[in-house]
Amino acid sequence: MKNTPFTERHIALGAKMAPFGGFNMPISYTTISDEHLCVRSNAGVFDVSHMGEFILKGPNALELIQRVTSNDASKLTNGKAQYSCLPNENGGIVDDLLVYCIDQDKTYMLVVNASNIDKDWEWVNRHNTNGVEMHNISDKTCLLAIQGPKATGYMQQLTDMDITGLKYYTFCQGTFAGVENVLVSATGYTGAGGVEIYFENTGDNADKIWEAVFRAGMPHGMKPIGLAARDTLRLEMGFCLYGNDIDDTTSPIEAGLGWITKFTKDFTSRAIFEKQKKEGVTRKLVGLEMIDKGIPRHGYSIQNAKGDDIGIITSGTQSPSLNKAIGMGYVGVEDADEGCIVFVMIRDKAIMAKVVKLPFYNQ
Repeated sequence: MKNTPFTERHIALGAKMAPFGGFNMPISYTTISDEHLCVRSNAGVFDVSHMGEFILKGPNALELIQRVTSNDASKLTNGKAQYSCLPNENGGIVDDLLVYCIDQDKTYMLVVNASNIDKDWEWVNRHNTNGVEMHNISDKTCLLAIQGPKATGYMQQLTDMDITGLKYYTFCQGTFAGVENVLVSATGYTGAGGVEIYFENTGDNADKIWEAVFRAGMPHGMKPIGLAARDTLRLEMGFCLYGNDIDDTTSPIEAGLGWITKFTKDFTSRAIFEKQKKEGVTRKLVGLEMIDKGIPRHGYSIQNAKGDDIGIITSGTQSPSLNKAIGMGYVGVEDADEGCIVFVMIRDKAIMAKVVKLPFYNQ
């Protein structure tokens, strides 16, 4: 198991640790609900240094990205980022990712999921037929996500960059907490606002930034937050988690990600997705709100009123913000309309739920 530069700090703070994506990661420090609500109302710090980062450079960098991703990266200008996915050749998803435009048409950063770093690197490298310069900087890159409505205000104290003015899916680069060449972005996975801070794991950078971040926010109630609350926060927003809601067998069209699937260019599995867009799909990822008491969990069967299996739960939890059980899952299109009544099988009991519009949580 790998450690991040902050692993010893998590342990010292009493975090419950567990393997995630090949790393020893903090799952929670106190309770999931407490940490979740702290991010929704104030600010919290996530160590997400386990994520993967690739730099693609050269005159053919954009052309490679266009071939391997579903979204249209040609729309990106300096300082802008984009959510996208890497389709496989069978209409599934290798991974979902972020594409950062560092220097338009020349230099880009891809941010991928921790558990897929090697898989994604091999996939992009396999398609690199035009000599794009590629660097896997995952092991030497630190990433802290400071999330919450008050996060940018706390972090603005630590830099001359205008981070309170960052629009969603934009970023800036400069000096942060005395550390040079820091990238600060606003691409949050919690729906609560905030920033992500990327910096090189060299010298005492990790210590300087961790300590500065907490000096700025802790007196105001900012807390360290584990991955369990990150999961409940993203689920309230209806954001997909790779390995749960999307994987090698799901298409972005089925997953409600048609908005990141652009047919203005050629890319892997384009023909499959175009056909799905035109003719429709047989199943869709939907949001479910439990009517009867019970929490839907990954892998639970979804049935109709007749007792027929019609789908499967991919993510589920008791929502701390809404105080109700919610989940996402794939069902046949005939049962995917908002308001449809379905039943989640929990310990051999059919628990009533209804299909609702995503996101579950609206600020």
